[in-house]
Amino acid sequence: MLKIVRTDANNPDFIALITSLDNYLKITDGDEHAFYNQFNAIAVIKHVVVGYLNGIPVACGAFKSSNTTTIEIKRMFTKPDVRGKGIASGILTALEIWAKELGYTSAILETGTRQVEAVSFYKKCGYRVIANYGQYKNMEHSVCYKKEIDEKTL
Repeated sequence: MLKIVRTDANNPDFIALITSLDNYLKITDGDEHAFYNQFNAIAVIKHVVVGYLNGIPVACGAFKSSNTTTIEIKRMFTKPDVRGKGIASGILTALEIWAKELGYTSAILETGTRQVEAVSFYKKCGYRVIANYGQYKNMEHSVCYKKEIDEKTL
């Protein structure tokens, strides 16, 4: 059974999961990993969820405020051996619900074009491609998304 827990960036299970995520991204991002990694510091993240399958941490996600109405989804990861079971969708929905409770109305995110599974996942979850924002504006391998988070989309 999947249990999703709200926590913060100090959670040791979250830290272990993002260590696995970073190891994966070192491979897929190649020479650009250092650039992307500088924007993934967890010290600025206060809203984290961890997914536990039968008591074992298997997935995580987080968000930080982008502005007064928009959050940025960060640090989404599901262990490879449990992918395809809807766990990532549960994590993302939990983040969107939490953000909505806090008064946010939209979510943005960036992923890499090399993360083919992530690109497909975000489209499936109702995110639409937008112009690359902020630090990702001139990054060839970045793709940015946005979704309105309201009762109709949750």
